Amino acid sequence: MESTSLLQTIGSPADLKQLSVEQLPTLAAEMREAICEQVKKSGGHLAPNLGVVELTIALHYVFDFGHDRLLFDVGHQCYPHKLLTGRAHLLPKLRQRDGMAGFPEPRESNFDLFSVGHAGTAISTAVGMARGDQLRKESFCKDNPDGRRVVALIGDASIVNGVAMEGLNNAGTLDRQMLVILNDNGMSIAKPQGAVAGYFNRIRINSAYRTMKETAKDIFKSIPGGSTLRDMSHRFSEMAKEAVTDDNWFEKFGLLTVGPIDGHDIPTLVDMLSEVRDFEHPMVLHVHTVKGKGFEFSEGDATTFHSPKPFSVNGCRVELKSSGRSFTSAYSDAMCDLMERDESVVTCTAAMPDGTGIKQCIDRFPERSWDTGICESHAMDMMAGLAKSGLKPFFAVYSTFVQRAFDQAFQEVALQGLPVRLCLDRAGLVGGDGAVHHGFCDVSILSVFPDAALMATMDEPSLKAALEFMRTYDTGLSCVRYPRDDVHGRFIDECPPFELGKARALMTHEHPDLAVLGYGTMALTACEAADAIGPDAKIDVYDARFAKPVDSELLRSLLERNIPIVTLEDHSIKGGFGTAVLGAAHDMGLDTRNITSLGLPETWIYQGSRAEQLAEAGLDTDNVVRVLRHVMAGDEVPMVLTKPMPATTG
Repeated sequence: MESTSLLQTIGSPADLKQLSVEQLPTLAAEMREAICEQVKKSGGHLAPNLGVVELTIALHYVFDFGHDRLLFDVGHQCYPHKLLTGRAHLLPKLRQRDGMAGFPEPRESNFDLFSVGHAGTAISTAVGMARGDQLRKESFCKDNPDGRRVVALIGDASIVNGVAMEGLNNAGTLDRQMLVILNDNGMSIAKPQGAVAGYFNRIRINSAYRTMKETAKDIFKSIPGGSTLRDMSHRFSEMAKEAVTDDNWFEKFGLLTVGPIDGHDIPTLVDMLSEVRDFEHPMVLHVHTVKGKGFEFSEGDATTFHSPKPFSVNGCRVELKSSGRSFTSAYSDAMCDLMERDESVVTCTAAMPDGTGIKQCIDRFPERSWDTGICESHAMDMMAGLAKSGLKPFFAVYSTFVQRAFDQAFQEVALQGLPVRLCLDRAGLVGGDGAVHHGFCDVSILSVFPDAALMATMDEPSLKAALEFMRTYDTGLSCVRYPRDDVHGRFIDECPPFELGKARALMTHEHPDLAVLGYGTMALTACEAADAIGPDAKIDVYDARFAKPVDSELLRSLLERNIPIVTLEDHSIKGGFGTAVLGAAHDMGLDTRNITSLGLPETWIYQGSRAEQLAEAGLDTDNVVRVLRHVMAGDEVPMVLTKPMPATTG
């Protein structure tokens, strides 16, 4: 008879607390195995979650996060937390529509306080909740021992993010309990960058400090006494750290600092958390973990296994599931070609060298390529400085992260008329990462800038052509967007060069019944829809190329001939390409009633495959066919109603 695993007995943190501390390492091993086996099948964030298993167990063992507050930073290290909070049954459908979201998701459980997928936010939101609980007289203190405690868990080098620094600066002003746990694994998504990362390295590798601190703790444990002796122990151990590191960085923010301690030693974690949980002052607990802990392949290559595709393990051999050529790979090769041909081209990314394809540039052109770490605002300003110096900077950044540098794009780039080039990966719907990572608003936020040139590409040849256009566009900010998808091979002939504000005809007729203007890969969807309708209808399809400036001459030609126009984009309807087309037609005094716009609706679209998400938004080929038929028939186009995924509860 098959025995029941410990993990199978955990329906809530209350069940966890029934286990002895001695049983917890076995539970940790089972959780690691469950996470790894699922990610093998579905893909997902592997190494970050493997690294926090023991830390997560200890946190739930000591705190009551059904009552206390737990705030995650980045959020991609939340799988162990979800397994302990009643959601193990959702793991088999990880990152799928009716399964476990890959990031904290309040729709799933009250144990998740925020949907979070961006770095640096946990400390600030924790400060807000700490202040809110205090104002409502619900915070923990000696006079209210049943009040709420607040814990912020930050890791993967997010501590260097500017928002995290602002949060630390304000956390130090609190007059109550608040615990910041620094999950220091010596990694970001890739190798961490910058001086602060070097500071943590010095602390982490300095065994002299750890030995001195452990000795101090053991000495004072053995002496009878109360809080005075514990205070002496603290002062002694902190002096030891000062002697080794020359600086106690967090305490400059007014935060008492303890650590680093071993993040995989459960008894020590439980003891330490039990000691600090009731401390009525903001505190940092520095925990050292190993990213990818538990499996040789993930520990040895935590970058590859940060968020891998499905994979298999055959003995010592690990094979990632192969797929087609991605836009990211196409961009990587095109960017290296640009740098080969033009020595004035420079590039950077904000902690995403693999995800954006810049790693190849860093390897081949290290003097002209940089990974700045998790700091999009700094990266944008650095690019502005490089542009002011006469170079040609290209900033590779996920669309979902570019808004973090909007102020810098405004003040230091657009206002100065500087030609900084933005390469927006993961534009549109992104699949399993869900709502926190969709790139749905880049056109709307960047189109406000005078002289900005905003482009989208539909395939690899057009991506190369767009980058070449950007290389020589010196009037102002420019950007190109492309999805988290494979490149399409329908149009393999040589791609005509990009001309400012000019669309490209893909399918044309002498007397068309309808014209579809597709922005980016949606132009290919338009071609598929036209093919599906067949020769009975004469449908022109254009690769719009530019959302700013749009092709006004094409619009005038179509509308003055009374040819209906359908715009198609995987961007928000509000402020997107369709809005730009309507605005341009209105400015020319043309009748806009013949324009129909399809794009992402005003609703959140959650995790699932990209194809499922496009269908939910009404941007799949079948629905586009339906809309085109209605437009050609002169019927009112029915609203495309999305079907939000129902909340899953643990």
